Amino acid sequence: MKRTRLLNSELSYEISRIGHTASITLCDAGLPIPSGVKRIDLAIEEGYPTFLRTLDAILSELKVEEIVIASEIHDHNQMLFEQMMKLFEAHRMAPKITEVSHVEFKQRTQASEAIVRTGECTPYANVILKSGVVF
Repeated sequence: MKRTRLLNSELSYEISRIGHTASITLCDAGLPIPSGVKRIDLAIEEGYPTFLRTLDAILSELKVEEIVIASEIHDHNQMLFEQMMKLFEAHRMAPKITEVSHVEFKQRTQASEAIVRTGECTPYANVILKSGVVF
């Protein structure tokens, strides 16, 4: 059995295989997932697992140099944005933040190596995580 925190084998595999600047999208239960992009569906029920708990586990294994978010998060879910940024700080990361419209965000998810769907049911709980390097 793995000794590290992240136990989901599909998610752990995707993190291990992506290179510098490649991306993984973490999303709420409602974000449309484009066909052709690998879907890792963790959603079990409304609110479980949460976006933040899943992000925390991902950050235990993934170095992130940039994030892409929908700018609408500030009007509709500012608290989640602030909590997300605290998680990056707790993991000693200060990624560049790129803000785009929600429409453009959905288009950008097509370039992700994988999209991880959570049970989160709050607005704009979505982030594209661009991989950094550990050296």
